[in-house]
Amino acid sequence: MKAAIIGATGYSGLELVRLIQNHPFFSIGSLNTSSSPGTSINEGYPHLANIEYILQDIQPEKIAKESDLVFLATPSGVSSQLTPIFMELGLKVIDLSGDLRLKDSDQYTRWYKKTPVSNHVLEEAVYGLTEWNKEQIAKAKILANPGCYPTATLLGLAPLLKEGWTDGEDLIIDAKSGASGAGRTAQTSTLYSEINENMKIYKVHEHQHIPEIEQQIKSWLPGASSIDFSTHLVPMTRGIMSTMYVKANQDITTKQLIELYQETYINCPFIRIGRETIFPCTKQVYGSNYCDIGIALNERTNRITIVSVIDNLLKGAAGQAVQNANVMYGLSETEGLKHMPLFP
Repeated sequence: MKAAIIGATGYSGLELVRLIQNHPFFSIGSLNTSSSPGTSINEGYPHLANIEYILQDIQPEKIAKESDLVFLATPSGVSSQLTPIFMELGLKVIDLSGDLRLKDSDQYTRWYKKTPVSNHVLEEAVYGLTEWNKEQIAKAKILANPGCYPTATLLGLAPLLKEGWTDGEDLIIDAKSGASGAGRTAQTSTLYSEINENMKIYKVHEHQHIPEIEQQIKSWLPGASSIDFSTHLVPMTRGIMSTMYVKANQDITTKQLIELYQETYINCPFIRIGRETIFPCTKQVYGSNYCDIGIALNERTNRITIVSVIDNLLKGAAGQAVQNANVMYGLSETEGLKHMPLFP
């Protein structure tokens, strides 16, 4: 199958280029951008020196003739315009932006401050949290790839919520991301001198991933409350750590919690559960599609601490997109994603 990548010069787009170039069943149909069409992909990206694709304008009809599948690695507000066109042209679409994730278009307008896509497109869009939605993903033609923070957070919370070991009240989520999560566009907040030897909170109570996380949590546990979700920028390139604090509603032990998570994710090749007292760090998933999770009960407070880490550009974006493409085409979900993390 041939895949077109729109937004090929952004960080997620570049990771898609790398993954598709090495995929056993997908190949690159075209690389598309609005910023530098007509140039070779390797001109500004020396790590792609052996790849000679010429970047093309975004011409949906031409793309449809060259590809079976299109990845939209575009900013929010762009995918909502392109997806209906590609739907009409019969292409499968995997959108890495937030345009198709929220089923309530009023929520999208409130949090993203943009015009929402039409309801008939939203109805077609399947939420691509692979480990929890495989049956729908396998039938999907339009897929909303989850955000990076929601991926780490929801994979960490899901077993507890689904098992009913918490009432979903007073959920506190403290998340931290490397600078690549802000994208490649130059901005003061991600200058080296601004982030080096520094750590800062941002978008306090206003992060656009809040409604996405709440939407999925409430689909699993309708009585769950709204969340407190804080995001921080830390001085590293890649990685997300989401630390969650959840009140238990029954007597359980850390050992039982770990067993629950191990049993829940036993058939999920990209989820790794840490042993008791072992908590993950971002470096151990760097450059991979893994999500590593550690969990423990605080017996004094009856509160559960869950730590979930991912590479924001892979499991949080391009890697999960390829994982979903594999499922959509009936392939093993690990195809093209079997590489181990980089260390150190």
